[in-house]
Amino acid sequence: MAAALSLLAAARSTRKADYEHFVRATSWGRWMLIAIPLCIAAQLVPLPLSFAHPIWTSAHDVLGGLSFGPITADIGLTLDALALALAAVSLLGVAILVVRNRNRAELVLFVLGGVTAVAALILDLHRLSPGLAAAAPFDLATALAGLGLMLNLAIMQLAAERAETHHSVLRSVVIGLCGLAGASASAAAIFGLAGTSSAIAAAFGVVLILLILVIRRLDLSPLAAVALSAAALIGAAIVLTFLFEKSSGPLLLRLVPDSGAETEAALERMLADTRWFGAGAGTFAAVGGIYQSDAGAVLTAPSTAIAIFAAMGWLGLAAMVTVSLIVTVRLFFGALTRGRDSFFPAAAAACVLFALMQSFAGPGLLRPAAILCLSVIVGLGLSQSISQSASR
Repeated sequence: MAAALSLLAAARSTRKADYEHFVRATSWGRWMLIAIPLCIAAQLVPLPLSFAHPIWTSAHDVLGGLSFGPITADIGLTLDALALALAAVSLLGVAILVVRNRNRAELVLFVLGGVTAVAALILDLHRLSPGLAAAAPFDLATALAGLGLMLNLAIMQLAAERAETHHSVLRSVVIGLCGLAGASASAAAIFGLAGTSSAIAAAFGVVLILLILVIRRLDLSPLAAVALSAAALIGAAIVLTFLFEKSSGPLLLRLVPDSGAETEAALERMLADTRWFGAGAGTFAAVGGIYQSDAGAVLTAPSTAIAIFAAMGWLGLAAMVTVSLIVTVRLFFGALTRGRDSFFPAAAAACVLFALMQSFAGPGLLRPAAILCLSVIVGLGLSQSISQSASR
């Protein structure tokens, strides 16, 4: 509701320049903002059972009844997922307009960096005293710690840029130290407590920021930049190949922590039954109970990618990966052409890349807090990747 009201208020006060800025920021893939909620809404529409999850076909064969129905196994849970998707898309649109001004963009970056650094401190405190933060949502804290590392690195770059452009040296030093503190807390959490897969996901984001920084600072020629980027891609492919090949079993289960033989068997059966359209957005836990031998047990998604695959099928998982890669590439090139404010799109690109990798390693990005935080980050990066100095 807050996101919807913010979008309505922004739309009522939008000027022509704001509208043109929004169109430019989303010209690369405006269809994605509409396609994601539409795909979820389509699961509520009655369709032939051949499009639905096998549980519906089995129920029809045993009990009879209508030969068509909604794809989702729980209409209420899918409506909740649809509302969350609409809120995330709305918040992204609002962020694009709000952070068009550079001063507001800096304020949003500071707030995001501080919030995510606090989340990282939860993991750090748990390491120092397990009883102090025993009930903390560590999957969410891990996801926010990874985002916080990228954001606080951007704050440090902001401080360096301010010092180079003859701003107040004292203020630049204070901002840089705050960014260093946030980055240190986030790095300690993500590299020390979050597991190997999450640490590698964060390392990918850091490498992307460094790649953009090297290309810009050394003013590399297009050919040299392409060669350096290709080398980074080859290195990433080697690391990913090693990660996925060091364990056996279904591809989507290879990066998640060990959850026990019985749970893994239930997950394998669930994944084997999943078709192109899944069982309905947000219905993982509801459908997972069918595959548990213990009727009272609750099957939770070990990773975001598994939850998306079970809920939206092959199409949903492929769309998630495709959209993430397109956004990352868009922000990467936006950072290279942005100039002295390149740290905004660079940090956003690193966050999206981390989120894509982390989605295969843990379920933290299923939390509404992480989804909405990532929406604001992407809006910040897209808006500042095309802003002009005249609009600040």
